[in-house]
Amino acid sequence: MRLPIVSPDALNDEQKPLYADMKQGIQASFKGFINIRDDGALLGPWNPWLREPKFGKPVWELVKAMVDKPSLSPTVREVAILVTGAHFRSAYELYAHVLVAEQRGLSDEKLATIVAGQRPADLTRPEAVAYDFASALVNGGVLPELTYKAAVEQFGVHGAAELSYLIGVYCMVSVTLNTFDVPVPE
Repeated sequence: MRLPIVSPDALNDEQKPLYADMKQGIQASFKGFINIRDDGALLGPWNPWLREPKFGKPVWELVKAMVDKPSLSPTVREVAILVTGAHFRSAYELYAHVLVAEQRGLSDEKLATIVAGQRPADLTRPEAVAYDFASALVNGGVLPELTYKAAVEQFGVHGAAELSYLIGVYCMVSVTLNTFDVPVPE
């Protein structure tokens, strides 16, 4: 870990309102994995974002927008997030979202295959579209037309856009976690 965890009692005036908003949002929307220490300190990507409020606050606002009434199903979201995390080999992201994906009904076999960077054979049609969409984007270049059309057919224009933004946000999350070598909680 390259950044010390910011203790709640060491927050400066710029960090305090961001901390309060993040803590409330984490408790409401990011359940099932360790993300707040016993003393109230924020773990995962939230600690680096809290340390740099100029950048962390806008990123957090985007994260909140992504979790506010998503149109995509929970399993579709988790497939896309895990494809992204696996691409970046982001340990904390994979730790957190494997646990979340299990709670949302994805099998251990599917999860192990995705985390290994491979496409499970038994994906539902929506999961397969999300997998292909995320895989194409994280591997670079313009999203193939057929992949985009499949997403629009499956999720609508709004859903395809939401999927794109979700993958982009989790690229940011993965890069943040990898930059600061954020560990999996013990």
